[in-house]
Amino acid sequence: MSKPIIAAQLYTVREQMQTPQQIADGLHKIKQIGYSAVQVSGLGPIDVHQLKAILDQEELTVCATHISWDRMINDFAKIVEEHRILQCKYVGLGSMPAEYRGGREGYQRFAQEASELGKRFLEHGLQFIYHNHAFEFAKFDGVTGLDILLAESDPEAFHFELDTYWVQAGGGNPVTWIKKVAQRMKVVHFKDMGGGSENQSIMTEVGEGNLEWSAIIEACQDAGVEYAAVEQDICQRDPFESLAISYQNLINYGLRNRL
Repeated sequence: MSKPIIAAQLYTVREQMQTPQQIADGLHKIKQIGYSAVQVSGLGPIDVHQLKAILDQEELTVCATHISWDRMINDFAKIVEEHRILQCKYVGLGSMPAEYRGGREGYQRFAQEASELGKRFLEHGLQFIYHNHAFEFAKFDGVTGLDILLAESDPEAFHFELDTYWVQAGGGNPVTWIKKVAQRMKVVHFKDMGGGSENQSIMTEVGEGNLEWSAIIEACQDAGVEYAAVEQDICQRDPFESLAISYQNLINYGLRNRL
């Protein structure tokens, strides 16, 4: 199997992309760095047709989105139409709503309800994907919440979008988890972890922290991951510079920037 294609998670540059003009300028910068794919998340208001026109002008494809749970439930038809316009298959949920997090039963209920929603997306040629944080590694009767989601969800309708930083922050092993969700994850979030002051970890550019990227990339390749979306919620420098550093490091690791 081929190594994943590098994509830019636009949440990284959300503060710089809040108006249509900023979005156009930002997407141009991302293309100039070398990216050919982006994940749409955190953008300011923009008509989806205008966004698609800018993406086409820059020859950028959309590998995935992040959509709120509320919109998935209450605005389903419009989400399907937006993804058709963007020519994007993967509909991402950035986090599990707080009301499901209280215990094992909540995780089970979410896995079942999200699976039913995922089946509806499948009917339209779309795939639901779930992005984790650290809280899913809390244990209920000795089992992590993420394990409950994996076991209780429909393998076809409920896919994953593991975030390497948050897996590590939750006490998990990114390589182990990539193997666990093999064939149920086509988009992964690449985010590195470094040491900060006062024993606090920080988010760093991919390859600038301490995660074991050679092993992570090999596991992603074996698992059939299509896109590695670079995300850095908090940057220590200009976010576009951070995206450029991560991009070049991943090119050096042998990842691709296009199909």
